Amino acid sequence: MLMILMPTIMLIPTIWLTPNKQLWPTTLTHSLIIALLSLSWFKWSSETGWSTLNTLLGTDPLSTPLLVLSCWLLPLMILASQNHMSQEPVNRQRIYIMLLASLQAFLILAFSATELIMFYVMFEATLIPTLLIITRWGNQAERLNAGTYFLFYTLAGSLPLLVALLLLQNHTGTLSMLTIQYSNPPNLTSLGDKLWWAGCLLAFLVKMPLYGVHLWLPKAHVEAPIAGSMVLAAVLLKLGGYGMMRLMIMLEPLTKELSYPFMILALWGIIMTGSICLRQTDLKSLIAYSSVSHMGLVAAGILIQTPWGFTGALVLMIAHGLTSSALFCLANTNYERTHSRTMMLARGLQMALPLMATWWFIASLANLALPPLPNLMGELMIIVSTFNWSVWTITLTGLGTLITAGYTLYLFLTSQRGPLTNHLIQLEPSHSREHLIMTLHLAPLLLLTLKPELLWGWTF
Repeated sequence: MLMILMPTIMLIPTIWLTPNKQLWPTTLTHSLIIALLSLSWFKWSSETGWSTLNTLLGTDPLSTPLLVLSCWLLPLMILASQNHMSQEPVNRQRIYIMLLASLQAFLILAFSATELIMFYVMFEATLIPTLLIITRWGNQAERLNAGTYFLFYTLAGSLPLLVALLLLQNHTGTLSMLTIQYSNPPNLTSLGDKLWWAGCLLAFLVKMPLYGVHLWLPKAHVEAPIAGSMVLAAVLLKLGGYGMMRLMIMLEPLTKELSYPFMILALWGIIMTGSICLRQTDLKSLIAYSSVSHMGLVAAGILIQTPWGFTGALVLMIAHGLTSSALFCLANTNYERTHSRTMMLARGLQMALPLMATWWFIASLANLALPPLPNLMGELMIIVSTFNWSVWTITLTGLGTLITAGYTLYLFLTSQRGPLTNHLIQLEPSHSREHLIMTLHLAPLLLLTLKPELLWGWTF
């Protein structure tokens, strides 16, 4: 564990001590080495599933894919940010990369924490760098408003979780993830117990986000710079799903009835946010709403609490992380050339940038869950487990899948096909840096189809 954590922490002095000319290549190389080292976590040795374990940190088949995804994204964020940050003063560039590195350190500590209170602290700590990235380096004047939404939604959801965890500590005497699953679950009968149950899940459902408490996400995505959008879509939303999976083990007795409203919101949210996507004009906003739709499916899979539901949720979280991050990178490459996120003002780009259109095509197909990609694997597992729970859910999930295909094709056709707009007189060609970013996003996605057991979590 320290083999990854220490180099990540040491990246911060490296950022400040590197000469100006070598700043981006050095940090990129350093973070890429960390990302490659993190792949060693996939080698599980112990029969219990927990490995690289000490008193506070450990990895198991549930946290390992999310940890590797967090490490894998830092070099990609540095690569994607290089172009638009090159105009800034060097000190601001250093602060920006330092915030990304500190965010990775917090994420590693959150996903590998074996104590629930430590997980909670790191869960909240990720808020600070993300907020600074959105409010300082966002594109429009609306960024302060977006930052306020992000901060207060997350904080309002998280405070009941802190109270719930303290009550749980009082009841069971421990908050260690290793032992808490073997302690007697609290006997949930009174109204206070039901509120405690909801408090445990609320923070994670806001973070995912569940439809109904999702309003902060499109605002945050649209206003954030490219690295902010990437880390939000790819990793920060997954903190919610991961926290739910960890706590669900203890919320056993009342879950069946209490989870119904959340299940209904999650499944209804798939259709509603998909429909919102169909009428978006803003490119980043469309991709942000599609994230809410996919996360609704993940929330439904976790709330059912079957091995298939859990496995499907984890597979879909990883696949969605890589796919939506790739789509945000592509949206950014369009924005850097056309200086507009309005889809109608940047159409027909396949004529000018044919290779970039190929990346658009592959990322769009991944987003609509084309076989044999992990996106389809995760969606099918969740759809089957929800169908097993209630036959009527097939209408909602089936319609959601249809709408997903609709808005993804709309996204691809609007931005790539048709005649070039008249106001686009001069377009930069696509750079090898951008092709490298897309390769590093989509190659792992394609390779995971060959070895999906890396993502299967506990059921492996």
